Amino acid sequence: MLEVYIFIMGLLFGSFYNVVGMRLPNNESIVFPGSHCEKCNHKLKWFENIPLISYIILGGKCSNCKTKISIWYPAIELFTGMLFLISYYTFGLTYEFAIAIIISSLVSIIFVSDINYYIILDSPIIIGSILIIIIKLLFTSLKDTLISVGSGLLIFFIMYGIMLLGNFLFKKESLGGGDIKLSFVAGLVLGPILGIFYIIFGAFLAFPYAIYITIRNKENMLPFGPFLISSLLIIYLDYNFFLNFINALFRIS
Repeated sequence: MLEVYIFIMGLLFGSFYNVVGMRLPNNESIVFPGSHCEKCNHKLKWFENIPLISYIILGGKCSNCKTKISIWYPAIELFTGMLFLISYYTFGLTYEFAIAIIISSLVSIIFVSDINYYIILDSPIIIGSILIIIIKLLFTSLKDTLISVGSGLLIFFIMYGIMLLGNFLFKKESLGGGDIKLSFVAGLVLGPILGIFYIIFGAFLAFPYAIYITIRNKENMLPFGPFLISSLLIIYLDYNFFLNFINALFRIS
């Protein structure tokens, strides 16, 4: 039964993350105006604003002007619900579960903002980092928390160095500021070894799409954030597997 509540909470938060990711890049309030049709400005009634269910009932169309509602909205709601559920099945009711929920939230927000606007918002990263630090202070020691913060700073500066090198080699911006700030969260959660691997794994995940946009001669912009945050979540969900993999690969004791 608890799984159902967690999934529903994921749907609700996913609906909110749609609003955050779509409005904040345009400097719009996430409170006013309320949810409405982007075409006719029809204000949604409560029964038209139920995550996932309303989309199905309305047939994916505005009840007023019949304009199609983007599949993006229910997809993010369902995606977030599934991430919350996977996090629970992986960690149970532990502090690691709370951290996984924060990372899952960043996944959904970054997918919305970076894919649609090529922007990774500062506020979710800052809030997420603060919450993770508070959780670590409450459930681990001060020493371990400071080590985690130090790891976050290390991965941040490594990513910053990669950006400077990329800018020099390609004579243009190679990484966005959001990608660099996100690396602090990765180091904070994963530590220095897996924090470095997070960058490599994120690049590996992004490589097929980079090849695709190159072949298709599309605009030379790659939303790297979704691949980086996916790398972070995947590694965190199976932390021991990836740590053992790195240890075996490089013979780190």
